Amino acid sequence: MSPEAPAASAPSRRGGPGDDARGDSARAGTARGRSGGDDARTARIGVLALQGGVAEHVRMLEGLGAQAVPIRSSAALEQPLDGIVLPGGESSTMDRLLRRFGMRDRLAQLLQDGLPVLGTCAGLILLADEIVDPAPGQTSLASLGIRVRRNAFGRQVDSTAETLQTSLGPVAGAFIRAPEVLEVGEGIQVLARRGTAADGDGPIVAVGTDTALGLSFHPELTGDDTFHRELLRRIGDLRRTAGPGTRR
Repeated sequence: MSPEAPAASAPSRRGGPGDDARGDSARAGTARGRSGGDDARTARIGVLALQGGVAEHVRMLEGLGAQAVPIRSSAALEQPLDGIVLPGGESSTMDRLLRRFGMRDRLAQLLQDGLPVLGTCAGLILLADEIVDPAPGQTSLASLGIRVRRNAFGRQVDSTAETLQTSLGPVAGAFIRAPEVLEVGEGIQVLARRGTAADGDGPIVAVGTDTALGLSFHPELTGDDTFHRELLRRIGDLRRTAGPGTRR
């Protein structure tokens, strides 16, 4: 991994994640997100539903035309899926439940095999190779070559909603006890930095590979579907490459 020196974020407009702080980009995202196109209409996307903000991701995916499937058991991971979403919540609780229900190893294997994934906030922490400040006994899926720090931007009372400049354009997101990406490994793209342009020097808050998207923030709480649409687009590209009818 290559170290990325954290820098202070720019002042943000404060407010709850559901207020007008989402900005014009969120409203634009909602408007353009009525349909995700052909890629969405045939996509079957799992949403890890053990804990955390599940319903918001389900609604956003269904609003784009995809089929959203709550994943609550190891058996549910055996069904055909085109991708999976790991939502926000409490990363240590999710980790504990994944292991208690015998889901952790199977999910890690699916991700290693290339199942497309979008992880937001706690989901990003679950994906990371290394957590620098884990809760006692906490592990990760070690599926994405990044090093993260939990709760890097303050407590619940420090939550903000702001518009970020990402490699996909402006995206409105909510930061709620959000993690920061401290280091990225080979082949990991930096997609956004807080308070700056994506290629600036602010703290890294979005990363990606061909099959994985990891975000420190919650776009599902501001109504911005940019990254969900990107997940569906990448799934479509992979399915066209692999051939019709291919699912993992």
